[in-house]
Amino acid sequence: MTVAAGGFANAQAAEAPCLSVSHLSLKFGKGCPACEGEHAKLERNVCPVCGTVHAVRDVSLEVYPGEIIGIVGESGSGKSSLMKCIYFDQQATSGDVRALPYDGGAENILTCSPQQKRFIRNSVFGMVYQNPYLGLRMDFSSLSNIAEQMIAAGDRNVGHMCERGYYLLDKVNIPARRAKDAPALFSGGMQQRVQIAKALSNNPPILLLDEVTTGLDLSVQASVLDLILRIRRDFNVSMLVVSHDLGVIRMLADRTFVMLDGQVIEHGLTDQILEDPQHAYTQQLVYSLL
Repeated sequence: MTVAAGGFANAQAAEAPCLSVSHLSLKFGKGCPACEGEHAKLERNVCPVCGTVHAVRDVSLEVYPGEIIGIVGESGSGKSSLMKCIYFDQQATSGDVRALPYDGGAENILTCSPQQKRFIRNSVFGMVYQNPYLGLRMDFSSLSNIAEQMIAAGDRNVGHMCERGYYLLDKVNIPARRAKDAPALFSGGMQQRVQIAKALSNNPPILLLDEVTTGLDLSVQASVLDLILRIRRDFNVSMLVVSHDLGVIRMLADRTFVMLDGQVIEHGLTDQILEDPQHAYTQQLVYSLL
């Protein structure tokens, strides 16, 4: 962690959250009386009666300006599904999501029109996927990938797009001589860095990062994590970081939410989670780091 706990407590007292998620749920299936409500009886996250899968179950969280929130959990815990709902890649079943930079937090953005959602995706959020093929056009140049995102947000100034592209690629340590190369020619770590540059193209106040270091060599992981911390410092963006690796969360996150079977089972300052885990599953995660 890079910021003292007291510093964020003071920040939270002085500022409103830039992203608020309240009672977000995502289910696959119609549901039934046995699996609805506070005392639902499920097998993991599946209803034994009707077979409905409850991928995300009543999750609430807040992200403050300049803060990095970590969401950790095993595969199938619901963390990536939560991220997809916030970014409109998946339609949430219910819940309320408000983005302060969009409209001052006045409207539940889950109910926005498709046009409004496109604007939010292109201007308020920046998304970095685990699989670069989901976030990049592999046969376009790196500059063209950044320009595409800027065009989607309404920019038509070619000179500005080129200038912004070279600036961002330099920020993520992609040499200028490779700016016109397609990401298909890059290593996995370089592809992730191009994705990050593309996500930053329109100065979004909130970055969403989904398992961005999974599958990378340890040395490459370290450089990507260092880059993420530099971006927080240089651009003052808030971040929601999803990972199954508590080591990644320990390095990045100011506060951490632990998910299991679609639910948040524990949350708090990352230092507190690491030093005094309360839930048995969180204890297992922490002890695996020792």
